[in-house]
Amino acid sequence: MEIIKNAKMKEYSNMKVGGTAKELIFIDDKNELKEVLQTRNNIFLLGNGTNTLINDGNLDISFLSLKRLKNITVEEKVENGEKEDSYDLVRVEAGLDLDDLIDFMEKHNYSGLENITGIPGSVGGLVNMNGGAYGTEIFDCIEEVEVCKNNGEIVKIRTADLNFKYRTTEIKENKWIVVSALFKFGFGFDKAASEDKREQRKAKHPLDLPNLGSTFKNPEGTFAARLISDAGLKGYRVGDAAVSPKHPNFITNLGNATFNDVISVIEHVKETVFEKSGAKLETEIVILKG
Repeated sequence: MEIIKNAKMKEYSNMKVGGTAKELIFIDDKNELKEVLQTRNNIFLLGNGTNTLINDGNLDISFLSLKRLKNITVEEKVENGEKEDSYDLVRVEAGLDLDDLIDFMEKHNYSGLENITGIPGSVGGLVNMNGGAYGTEIFDCIEEVEVCKNNGEIVKIRTADLNFKYRTTEIKENKWIVVSALFKFGFGFDKAASEDKREQRKAKHPLDLPNLGSTFKNPEGTFAARLISDAGLKGYRVGDAAVSPKHPNFITNLGNATFNDVISVIEHVKETVFEKSGAKLETEIVILKG
């Protein structure tokens, strides 16, 4: 376990916004989680910092990172007493980047998650929120999730016994920590589809600027980006925080955006979209006020 005191969280945020934390803890083994949970009160689990807007100033928070937990293990599978060869079960620890998992899938000819290629998050973060794109959600390929509960107990829960839906899960709602996920992969990696989704992201998303991905959830039957665009908000700016003209569901940092800049943009977008269309936008990103 490594503990960094007075950590500058701006350095660990994909938005490049954030103040000074009480501490940032990197664990090297899942069994260290219990000690952390039992000796601290205000803990926040930080994945890749790609979906969390962190407040400025001094933060009385112990940030926790599982980035060093990156093991991948292919597990033996047996059905009705016989080895099953039509799929593989692969246990992936929470700290692994999705890009690294996609690379592993391509190398071993596994299929199932090609459509979410390019999402800039960790496996744990995506499992926590049931991340997805282009009609695929990460839970489409998950058989079991290993979580650490609030008391430090580590348990494995079958997907059939977990509640999850669009962009949220029972894990997120209970503030449990994803330790690993057991994936069920078929065979036949679709390289063309994977590369196509990566290129689409590059073409449509403002990846050249700090951002937190999709800011708002898509309301049922429509798209947040379309509502924001129709409301005439492309390029709307407060300080250095701006609605991206390239993809209006992204808020970008043009240089030195503050937490309050981003919040002001979010609130203005919500109000304007509601006035124009009657739709109530909900944030997809996590807003950490400290």
